[in-house]
Amino acid sequence: MIDLQSILQDIYTEATKTQDKGVVASYIPELANVDINKFGVHLRTCEGTEYGIGDYNEKFSIQSISKVLALTKAISFKGNEVWARVDVEPSGNPFNFLSLLELENGIPRNPLINAGALVISDILISHFENPKEDFINFIRALTLDDSINYNEQVAHSEKITGYRNYAAANLLKSFNNLHNEVEDVLDFYFHQCSIEMNCSQLSKAFYLFANKGKCLQNKTHITESQTKRINALMLTCGFYDEAGEFAFTVGLPGKSGVGGGIVALLPNKFIITTWSPGLNKKGNSKLGMLALEQFTTKTELSIF
Repeated sequence: MIDLQSILQDIYTEATKTQDKGVVASYIPELANVDINKFGVHLRTCEGTEYGIGDYNEKFSIQSISKVLALTKAISFKGNEVWARVDVEPSGNPFNFLSLLELENGIPRNPLINAGALVISDILISHFENPKEDFINFIRALTLDDSINYNEQVAHSEKITGYRNYAAANLLKSFNNLHNEVEDVLDFYFHQCSIEMNCSQLSKAFYLFANKGKCLQNKTHITESQTKRINALMLTCGFYDEAGEFAFTVGLPGKSGVGGGIVALLPNKFIITTWSPGLNKKGNSKLGMLALEQFTTKTELSIF
């Protein structure tokens, strides 16, 4: 039997010795204040056993990890109609790249880049009665944790520096792929990205992707088929223009955020979440990528 806690300890010890921990995101000013030495790992098995090490109970800004949860809710509302407005192909470009959006007539390459996530935000505010309140309640229900909330300072920080997101939203609007007002869509999107969670909470939130669309309370949020497709999108698009590298070295569906978090999972087996705010040149957590590569290598647990 694999001693998972011992493996996490070994990975943690090795990772914390790394001299180059990457660079903390500074284009969102509020994120630049985070201590680069923070590092936590949390693992939850589908049977409910939990393992953690380091700063796994400290909250951080989940940023783009929220896009998977937003997509899940949009699919629960619209089903396959979502794919008429956003594609499912890897972009091969940075998360805030705009040129493809122009070339492809306002249809974003996938829902996990910023332009695609803005379309998903538009779908959600069309269907939620109180969008921000309803979305945070959805995440609280997934995690059984009412302490999860938005960080208003981070949301404001994103709003005053989010020029490329404003550009993307206006470009989408010009192609009639936003149905609500640009300001309303962006306000929801900035808040969605500002949600604060810790590694343990994220492992719980992503349990449904390892459990055929059913959350911790065994409530079905999406079908098995829809879960399979979201996992496929995480594998092929969850790390922007480093998705191929993550699939190659780690071999799990997952999603990163510029707050330094990464969630990955093996269906029917486990969910593992890492947090280290120092990013590599592609915008993914440097120690998180290293830790997850080591985890699947040491345990031989991956989808391949």
